[in-house]
Amino acid sequence: MDGGTETLVQKVALSMVPGVNADLVRNLMERGIACSDFFTMDCSDERFREECSLPRGAAFDSMHRDEALFRARKEVEFMQRHGIRAYSLYDEDYPMLLREIPDAPVVLYKLGNANLDSEKLISIVGTRRPTNYGTGFCSRLVDEIGGYFPESVIVSGLAYGIDSASHIAALERGLQTVGVVAHGLDTVYPAANRDLAGRMVRSGGAIVSEYPSGTRIFQGNFLKRNRIIAGLSHVTVVVESEIRGGAMSTANTAFNYSRDVMALPGRISDRMSEGCNLLIRKNKAGMITMAADMIEQMNWKPLGMHGSAPLQRNLFPELQGKEAQVYELLRHHSEPLTADAIFQATNIHISELMTILTELEFDAIITKLPGSRYTLA
Repeated sequence: MDGGTETLVQKVALSMVPGVNADLVRNLMERGIACSDFFTMDCSDERFREECSLPRGAAFDSMHRDEALFRARKEVEFMQRHGIRAYSLYDEDYPMLLREIPDAPVVLYKLGNANLDSEKLISIVGTRRPTNYGTGFCSRLVDEIGGYFPESVIVSGLAYGIDSASHIAALERGLQTVGVVAHGLDTVYPAANRDLAGRMVRSGGAIVSEYPSGTRIFQGNFLKRNRIIAGLSHVTVVVESEIRGGAMSTANTAFNYSRDVMALPGRISDRMSEGCNLLIRKNKAGMITMAADMIEQMNWKPLGMHGSAPLQRNLFPELQGKEAQVYELLRHHSEPLTADAIFQATNIHISELMTILTELEFDAIITKLPGSRYTLA
């Protein structure tokens, strides 16, 4: 192997040594210890172990290091055959946001050309059993994001449900999309998403993992990979989740990383909205009903916008029927109107009118004032 390949082997091997984690690699780098030095130095020296904060009992003897080098050579051969790239914490082009998290993967493998340092990296996660409400929102949100920010990258976990819906919506909108998996890049799980994964890679996206080829499917790895989904992204959006869903793990991890989190609210009677509603109630997530909400929270400026002009929510032309009737009535009145006044003016049955007013308020089109008075938001 040439020098560059051997250096790559050492970086991959470092991630395969039992006990090596991001903290250790950062300690090595701070002390100017190259990756190659790790495989030749005396790791049993007590002073060295104390300076680098090596965990007690870590297997850094020559046998374990030689075994890691042997496995790494096989892995690099696999990577070269399949066009896979590996980012090491030692590399300057390691994804910037991911490098910031405390438990960053020592090595990240990538198949595909997606830009992991895009200015707009948005993860969208949720239940594997979504309703039409959730999948419809995914399609609409990604379509709106693509209109505002064509360079955006959509990140998710390549699982059934909301993950797949997000990836598919990104492909339909012409956006790069990244699937973070919990196994090696020699397989796709679930198998039904192999075609989707291939489309993602061919369309400029990528599949990424911290696991080398041959890694068996293990349930615990799926929770570990959620930190990568959260760590790669500027903002994590949760679309439908039970309270104990995997998406909640991603959301809580993102929150703990001080990253922005947003959640799609739902009816209190809907089990698949319980997690999202809880995140909003606990102030761990902002409420999102459209891309404009995210853009406002993130303080992003869409193409063509200058200064600090607020983003206009372009929903009003979509109102139809009685909703449009109520909107037009409020639009032509400078003063707020009571529900009774709206009823008198529109002759909409009072129970139906209250439902319409609630939905318009929920969509941030109107605002309810004290005294049950309504005005445009």
